[in-house]
Amino acid sequence: MTRRRRSSYILNMTETMKNRIDQVLERVVEKESNLPVSHLGLVERVRYEEKQNKLSVFTRAVHSTHGCCTLLALIQQSDMLGELEQQFKQEFPEHWVQIVNV
Repeated sequence: MTRRRRSSYILNMTETMKNRIDQVLERVVEKESNLPVSHLGLVERVRYEEKQNKLSVFTRAVHSTHGCCTLLALIQQSDMLGELEQQFKQEFPEHWVQIVNV
C-alpha cells in the first residue's frame, strides 16, 4: 500500500501543523499489518479550528460482509482509534481533540 497524499486529508493549516499531524499518523501502527495509520486510509480528514483550539480527526468506519470479521475488525479499530486519540492529545496538549467516526 502506498501512503495517501497528505493534501487529501489535511486542509487549511500551516506546514508545521501538517507535519505534526503526519508524525502522529506515522506513530500509530496497526498491530496485524504493522503499517502506520497514514498507510491504511483510516483517517479521512483532519480539521483544525484555530479559534476554538480544536482538532477533529475524521475516520472511516469498518465494513465487512462477514459478522465474525466485522466484530474482530471493530475491536481492532477501537484499539487503534484509542491510540490515535492518545497520540493526538500528546502531540497537541493545548488543543481539544475529537475523533469522529464517519
